[in-house]
Amino acid sequence: MTTSALDETRTDGESEQRPAADGIAAGKPFTWLLLISGALGLLASFVITDDKFRLLQAKLDGKTLHLSCSLNPVISCGDVMQSDQAHVFGFQNPIIGLAAFPVLMTLAMGMFAGARYKPWFWYGLQAGGLFGVCFVSWLQYQTIYNINAVCLWCCLAWVVTIATFWYTAVHNIKHGLIKVPAKARALVLEFHWVVPVLWYGVIAMLILVHFWYYWKTVI
Repeated sequence: MTTSALDETRTDGESEQRPAADGIAAGKPFTWLLLISGALGLLASFVITDDKFRLLQAKLDGKTLHLSCSLNPVISCGDVMQSDQAHVFGFQNPIIGLAAFPVLMTLAMGMFAGARYKPWFWYGLQAGGLFGVCFVSWLQYQTIYNINAVCLWCCLAWVVTIATFWYTAVHNIKHGLIKVPAKARALVLEFHWVVPVLWYGVIAMLILVHFWYYWKTVI
């Protein structure tokens, strides 16, 4: 049996931390996560972009457009889409998602077909995820504390970006691409769900606390 075959079939911690010479495969759960996250992120990016075009058209026509995701003064997609923060790089933010999320879906399909990727690929995916999670963290702050409104489609993009970043890190820790002490590695692999749950919980709590003045009037 070849060394690469041993790396593929063995499940002990030593083999998982030694990158295979012919590349590293992804497990089915992680592959499904990339596919689903890519699809949901693409949906959110498409809807936001389409709604932005509709808002611009309504403005040109001298009309007022009420978006279906603008439910109240707090959950108001229109306010977020028309803010300065919605086009940080000189173009609409969701265009980044329209380019990035299909890449995740394509990579996932390759993984389902048995593709194995070199370490530099996984580092690149991690770097892309780091950029994404830093960007959405900045947008979360801007949305909650400066724009004072929340876009549900943006929240969906936040959720899948965080999940993609974290589980790419888990994959890289598992295969030894990100070096951590053995005990930390065991904790990450055993309780991998804790970080995203706490992360989402903190975001939800910040939204709840900041807009409590409104929530308490409708409860």
